[in-house]
Amino acid sequence: MAWLYLFAAGIFEIGWAVGLKYTAGFTKIIPTAWTLFSMAASVALLGLSLKALPLGTAYAIWTGIGTIGTVALGIALFGESANLVRIGCIALILTGIIGLKAVSPE
Repeated sequence: MAWLYLFAAGIFEIGWAVGLKYTAGFTKIIPTAWTLFSMAASVALLGLSLKALPLGTAYAIWTGIGTIGTVALGIALFGESANLVRIGCIALILTGIIGLKAVSPE
């Protein structure tokens, strides 16, 4: 269950990071509400995952999911660069996430 919490926390991490782009400096009410909800949900779910997972592993995976998802949505939604070096760096983050999951005691 801890891994499910951690994955969901990472999804909400993506939600608030992308949501920030839509808040227009916290002046738009709906995007701001979604962003604040996503922040709270992300941290709450991370906290639940920490009951069973090592802190370093959970935190690294949480931020990795957030990073990969945010970059992917930045490319898809905002036309950010998708050059080979950038994609290669994201692949390295994904490799790190898989490695941490593989050696985790849970």
